[in-house]
Amino acid sequence: AATERGVDRAKGMAPGERVPFFACGLSCVMHPRNPFCPTMHFNYRYFETDGGVWWFGGGTDITPSYLNEEDMKHFHGTYKEVCDRHDPEFYPKFKAWADRYFIISHRNETRGLGGIFFDDLNDRDPELLFEFAKDAVNSVVPAYGPIIEKHKDDPFTEQQKQWQQMRRGRYVEFNLVYDRGTVFGLKTGGRIESILMSLPETARWEYDHHPEDGSPEAEIMDAFKHPREWV
Repeated sequence: AATERGVDRAKGMAPGERVPFFACGLSCVMHPRNPFCPTMHFNYRYFETDGGVWWFGGGTDITPSYLNEEDMKHFHGTYKEVCDRHDPEFYPKFKAWADRYFIISHRNETRGLGGIFFDDLNDRDPELLFEFAKDAVNSVVPAYGPIIEKHKDDPFTEQQKQWQQMRRGRYVEFNLVYDRGTVFGLKTGGRIESILMSLPETARWEYDHHPEDGSPEAEIMDAFKHPREWV
């Protein structure tokens, strides 16, 4: 897989040749039961090939079923503060990268409402990038925890639960078709249970479903189709 990422990732290797590498990382995904509690995913990783090429990748992103602008401002604002502590260019760059990366192309919509995402990052001292990655992962709870505390006991209807399950279906589609980590894990013969750990326990699909105009479901669909600036 490394030779498909570019010659700089496969130093000294012929096209198609397997590239020995070392990798480490930390991943987590949360799929809350309450439809008003967003799904959250983070992954921070480091790769190094036997040819001496190294890079960092990762990010944190959020996937609500219902739009709460105050929550999104808090989540994105927290990660803007993280990025700004290390490089003021990080947040606008990595936020836009997340908006591009988490697109379900066959649906013409995003998986969620973004966050930050980066890959192939090796443009400065690795210790500086390691400090950034640590700061980002240590900010998951401050960014996400208050949102869960705020909504974990919100009442919801069966219809709202079904909508959440349909959005979980979109999550499955992205992860199985487009997600780099899933594709990489399958190509390199990884542990299937670990590769598929990000999938929700349950999901739902309905034929040609469209939310009712003016509904909360239609409101968030507009955000999925037209990424916004939250801070």
